[in-house]
Amino acid sequence: MQTILIIEDEKDLAELVAFNLEREGYKTIIALDGAEGLETAGKVQPDLVLLDLMLPGMLGTEVCKGLKKSERTSRIPVIMLTAKGEEIDKVVGFEVGADDYVVKPFSTRELMLRVKAVLRRSVTEAPQNQFIKVGAISIDTERHFVTVNGEEISFTTTEFKLLHTLVMRLGRVQSRDVLLRDVWGYNFVEDTRTVDTHITRLRTKMGKAGDMIKTVRGFGYKLEEQ
Repeated sequence: MQTILIIEDEKDLAELVAFNLEREGYKTIIALDGAEGLETAGKVQPDLVLLDLMLPGMLGTEVCKGLKKSERTSRIPVIMLTAKGEEIDKVVGFEVGADDYVVKPFSTRELMLRVKAVLRRSVTEAPQNQFIKVGAISIDTERHFVTVNGEEISFTTTEFKLLHTLVMRLGRVQSRDVLLRDVWGYNFVEDTRTVDTHITRLRTKMGKAGDMIKTVRGFGYKLEEQ
């Protein structure tokens, strides 16, 4: 049974989310503020964190940073739950390491689909080729370890899977819809800006090697060996 930690200061909402998750077969833990949530995550090491952005005392962005800095919790996927739905808010959420972003009010069905999608991609089986090298990029698929020009780069679970997908499909153009399906696990219409935001994050983290990711205008992206 997978465990989901809900960090949400609105107790009624937290309990409603927990109820629906438990109906789907998940075990849930609720923390009503950021500091409690961060401490609980370190002790329990849940399979997923649902994290409210606007928390008392410690904002969700700070909690997410704390999760990603700790070796014990850095690999735990995070879905942001927030009333803020502007593009800049989503970018900030992804910048601090969130794997997905759900805007309040949200439907139970949407949240369950996103939870299942994030959990699926966080436990993807390692491919047969454990070590992959393309140009300046070296990937250890078993350890989820990436170096660019010999320097280790830290990626979120989603960023890693996106990069791995592009590397394995070297030179082949991937539409945003295909990437949403294969990386995010979405089988429904979704905002493709999510893909664009993550591509920008990959390029930034990879530095000059980020130029290997090419934009195919009006369609999607591909990775080319330099």
